[in-house]
Amino acid sequence: MPTPAAKLDLTFQALADPTRRSMVERLSRGPASVSELAQPYGMSLPAIVQHLAMLEDSGLVRSEKVGRVRTCRIEPTALSLAEQWFNQRRAEWDQRLDRLGEHLQRFPDGEPK
Repeated sequence: MPTPAAKLDLTFQALADPTRRSMVERLSRGPASVSELAQPYGMSLPAIVQHLAMLEDSGLVRSEKVGRVRTCRIEPTALSLAEQWFNQRRAEWDQRLDRLGEHLQRFPDGEPK
């Protein structure tokens, strides 16, 4: 089982590609078959399947085959790891900026005398 850092790396790697981000956006509106996902792109079906494999490896997308149709759906909880990472960075920078603001209010000229 991958570590949280490895899972985060896979998530960012999967989202680094504009085609995969577009697929995630499409799946956020509801499940779609592989052929439905492939329609807007000028690429082969095997290329689409490779993109979907990367999204599945990252945990962002799940698929199931019923008969001859493979249907994909987003895995919303997989995005929570990236969201937590961003929120932690945002909180750290908010704290730093708050401290800088306090310093600037105490010492408007920049340095204590």
